[in-house]
Amino acid sequence: MTFSDNASTVTWFTLSGFDKMMEHRATFFSLTLLCYCVIILVNFALILTIVLDKNLHQPMYIFLCNLCISGLFGTAGFYPKFLFDLLCHLQVISHAGCIIQTFVIYSSSCADVVILAVMAYDRYVAICTPLEYHSVMTKQRITVLVYYPWLSVFFILTVSAILTSKLRLCGSLIEKLYCANWSIVKLSCSSITANNIIGYIAILFYVAHIILIFCSYAYLISSCLKSIEKRGKFMQTCMPHLLSLINVAVALLFDVLYSRYGSADTSQNFQNFMAVQFLVIPPILNPLVYGLKLKQIRNQILSFCMKSTRKKKSLM
Repeated sequence: MTFSDNASTVTWFTLSGFDKMMEHRATFFSLTLLCYCVIILVNFALILTIVLDKNLHQPMYIFLCNLCISGLFGTAGFYPKFLFDLLCHLQVISHAGCIIQTFVIYSSSCADVVILAVMAYDRYVAICTPLEYHSVMTKQRITVLVYYPWLSVFFILTVSAILTSKLRLCGSLIEKLYCANWSIVKLSCSSITANNIIGYIAILFYVAHIILIFCSYAYLISSCLKSIEKRGKFMQTCMPHLLSLINVAVALLFDVLYSRYGSADTSQNFQNFMAVQFLVIPPILNPLVYGLKLKQIRNQILSFCMKSTRKKKSLM
């Protein structure tokens, strides 16, 4: 790094979150690799099931496929680098690499929230106005709803990344296992007003989506209590979505609150857990919840497994 006016042009960051982990690096490496393999397996299994079965080419399953793609995208920004760092003596990342990692990880997590809002809208139309469903959920609208989460997220986080990349920094130590926007902003010697404004706009944007989801579900529940048919449809298709929403919302809430207001006196192990929980729990639980709860997906997965087993037996 070069120095001028008591500030520095940082070209590399050091990730200090690994300090307490390196004594057991082999154990953490094995568990992390296993976790990442499970994430890839369950998400790809669900995506392939939806893509290969024409009966699942419906809005609800297309949006679910989008959710799984988001999970794979976000974890790709964390796990390979994390595994590589466990094998190295120095855990460092370039300034550009740090900005990119932040963008990938948080664009995925934020996209999850918007995708779940889209899925809530789909369930609202399907259950409350079933006769109008196909006229409302046209191919054009489905296309817009598929791209909307990514375009909105990429716009907000691109602005945030540009503002962060222009900050003059007075340090290069990031007290996490990976790069996060707030971790970089805290090192700034210059004004962070613009960063705070875009940060609060992003938080309000996603909180608004979460409120919209809960309002739609409150209306759905009140509507379904009046009809046994609607109640059954709600339990079958909406419960997995509600579980995924709680899963993602709680995980992100913990990360945002802890990043901004967490105490430095907290143990490093707890800090590490709080930092990675939204990169571990939602990407595994989301496809598992939908795969086990939704009957059509469960039947197709079982059918594929049975066919592959029969092929193996026939070849023996």
